[in-house]
Amino acid sequence: MATSTAPVSAAPSSRSPKLLIIVLSAVTLCALAGGGYFYLAAGKKAEAEPAAKVAEKPIFVALEPFTVNLQSEGRARFLHVGIALKVKDEKAKAQVVEFMPELRSRVLMLLSNRQPESLVTTEDKSKLAEEIRTAINAPLSADLPPQGVSSISFNTFVVQ
Repeated sequence: MATSTAPVSAAPSSRSPKLLIIVLSAVTLCALAGGGYFYLAAGKKAEAEPAAKVAEKPIFVALEPFTVNLQSEGRARFLHVGIALKVKDEKAKAQVVEFMPELRSRVLMLLSNRQPESLVTTEDKSKLAEEIRTAINAPLSADLPPQGVSSISFNTFVVQ
């Protein structure tokens, strides 16, 4: 029996290294393009969704409670009120604390000129809070800025 064997070519094809380099280059370019797309898409998504603002911690200055006689006809009436001032920053807090006696005097004068009937409704109390804020924020002298009180909160409010 005769077997015929065909000669096997041991010489590699000259095209296979070129083909391998082309295929690897194409795969690399596709990977880079895909990575760039996802990178840019993630950046646009981050720009579209603004980061949630972190609320600043409020700064309050509590005043000692006030008890004042009210302007009433007949029997004696008085107001007992606790107040907290919301200030804009630490500098404003320091100024309020430094000038506390004068600011308390302003509030006492404002409260003592009230009629008991003018302190009954929620609107009356809101109006009073705004008047107190305005009185406290008035400059203490020509060379000092306003106190920086942004709002007034009542802790206690009793009219008797």
